[in-house]
Amino acid sequence: MMATVNRESYAAAVEKLTADTQTATAAQIAITADEILSVARLLRGEPRLRRALTDPSRSGTERGELLRSLLTGKLSAVAVDTLAVLASGRWSAPNELLDAAERLGVDTALAAADKAGKLSDIEDELFRFGQVVSGNPQLSVTLSDPTAPVDRRAKLVEDLLTGKAQTGTLQLVRVALEGFGGRSFETSLSKLVELTAAKRDRQVAYVTAAKVLDDAEEQRLAAKLSDIYGRQVSLKVDVDPSIIGGLSVRVGSDLYDGTILRRLNEARQAFAK
Repeated sequence: MMATVNRESYAAAVEKLTADTQTATAAQIAITADEILSVARLLRGEPRLRRALTDPSRSGTERGELLRSLLTGKLSAVAVDTLAVLASGRWSAPNELLDAAERLGVDTALAAADKAGKLSDIEDELFRFGQVVSGNPQLSVTLSDPTAPVDRRAKLVEDLLTGKAQTGTLQLVRVALEGFGGRSFETSLSKLVELTAAKRDRQVAYVTAAKVLDDAEEQRLAAKLSDIYGRQVSLKVDVDPSIIGGLSVRVGSDLYDGTILRRLNEARQAFAK
């Protein structure tokens, strides 16, 4: 979670971006997202630049102008202006600026998807791709390898998903490959699923079932969880026959394990005492 001073700096950049993109199309906002994410990549690879842009001995105006001098003529005016506002804010550590630039790029990509009416599709595609990766050990190792060039791994994802997923999904998977917020690839994907759901004002519930749930069962479960959490819930269902029966549901840090497998394990432990 951002410190208060960091949140204020981030909010100022978001306010600037929102004002400057009010009349922009979804495609234009997606391009701005790409530009902001490209600067996050630059910051990741240039620790000296991160330190210079968060140096408390420089004024906010100086730091903003430093970044502006590097980006003007290379990115759109909207991206440059927004990132200059971000750099002119106060940051508790150099890495906080990197995380904020990356998060701003993601939030902008989600804004583009929202304007295009594609948020729900992207949320589902990110989740399904995460399932494909976790179910294929070789693919998981390949995509999660931090020593392998991101471009090479991104090309593999592009080959797998082009024509099968939204452009915004590919954009966000790239962010996950880069280790969103310092997370692992698969954890990054999960976080991006949750951020996409949050953009739709929904809470994600990860459900493990022994068999495929029918529509009525999903609707009942979603309604029950919505009552508990006071907001709409987006179910992400994984089928695992090994749990035998019942359901396991994880919402944030809350875990409800009503599986038959858990009950059998508890019974075995009780008999073993």
